[in-house]
Amino acid sequence: MTRPATPIDTADFYELEGLLSPDEREFLHRVREFMTSEVAPVVNQHWQRGTFPFEVVPGFRQLGLAGLPYRGFGCRGGSYLLDGMVAMELARTDPSIATFSGVHGGLAMGSIYLCGSEEQKKRYLPEMARLEKIGSFGLTEPDVGSGASRGLTTTARRDGDTWILNGQKKWIGNATFGDLTIIWARDVADDQVKGFIVANDTPGFSTAKLEDKIALRIVQNALITLDNVRVDEADRLQNANSFRDTAEVLRMTRAGVAWMSVGCARGAYDNALKYAVEREQFGRPIGGFQLVQDLLVRMLGNITSSWALCARLSQLQDEGRAEDRHSSLAKAWSTVRMRETVGYARELLGGNGILLEHNVGRFVADAAAIYSYEGTREMNTLIVGRAITGLSAFV
Repeated sequence: MTRPATPIDTADFYELEGLLSPDEREFLHRVREFMTSEVAPVVNQHWQRGTFPFEVVPGFRQLGLAGLPYRGFGCRGGSYLLDGMVAMELARTDPSIATFSGVHGGLAMGSIYLCGSEEQKKRYLPEMARLEKIGSFGLTEPDVGSGASRGLTTTARRDGDTWILNGQKKWIGNATFGDLTIIWARDVADDQVKGFIVANDTPGFSTAKLEDKIALRIVQNALITLDNVRVDEADRLQNANSFRDTAEVLRMTRAGVAWMSVGCARGAYDNALKYAVEREQFGRPIGGFQLVQDLLVRMLGNITSSWALCARLSQLQDEGRAEDRHSSLAKAWSTVRMRETVGYARELLGGNGILLEHNVGRFVADAAAIYSYEGTREMNTLIVGRAITGLSAFV
């Protein structure tokens, strides 16, 4: 049997990186090189231990990834298309690192960028863009996930020029070591959801790390308890006056999670392809067997279709025309295809697929979390269903 001289070693089968400008591609490739040389060698160890690789943060700082699509306030001012492909590139090496970046640069910085006053943006965003302050996003609660729009139990009560916050938040990434958290709470006076910038060292603010996770183990998720936490009116997000404003942030970051799911699938595919051309059985590489090629092509098709969907979504964001329905379809579709793809990769590796050293099992586990956060498939399906029928199926 004759081996191909140069097997394709990238999932960019339709050359979608060509949608970026030359400068953007150069930046994306610098991110790829950093992830390959500095992050990839340490992620399995940290994933196994459930620890965060603080040693790579200075490299992120030098790259200037935080708040990439925002304009002004020390941010790069790049396109949403570039931001999405960067999120994909991070997840391609490790979805936990992509989540760290998405929580800080997307959810936390995005809340201030979209809902903060000019003064708040000037005060917080430059330091966050330089990763001198790390942010978290506190929306989900122990008993409230998908029902956050109507069911938040964390309360905010105004007392003169301060607000008093009480309640709990759960699954809050970065909160165990971060500097500030965006807390979303229900104003007891008007029953509307409002946002607050809370320093993590504020009296009454405490965190407890969530242990024994089976996915995204590098992400430091916390249970936050707010016990009569006082926040100045100056740190209330001045343009967040209802859950509609919260939803603006989620619309943007949901697109980022769709991109992460493509990256997760791509990481599993990359490693499965490498394994297929190197692993020999019956005197030949298993990549030369028909059933193995079938698995690889299924994976590639899933990645390519999801990547193209996300690319168009980012173009709509750059044009200012993206709506909830667009982000929801991309997130719902891409995460389903991601779970299928990592499963195929695990299947291709056989028993070796469950060993960290082969860099597929980690993606299989992490895909379970990406599938659920930023809106489950079911919730996003109902958003799209409402858009195409004009009828709401929400209860």
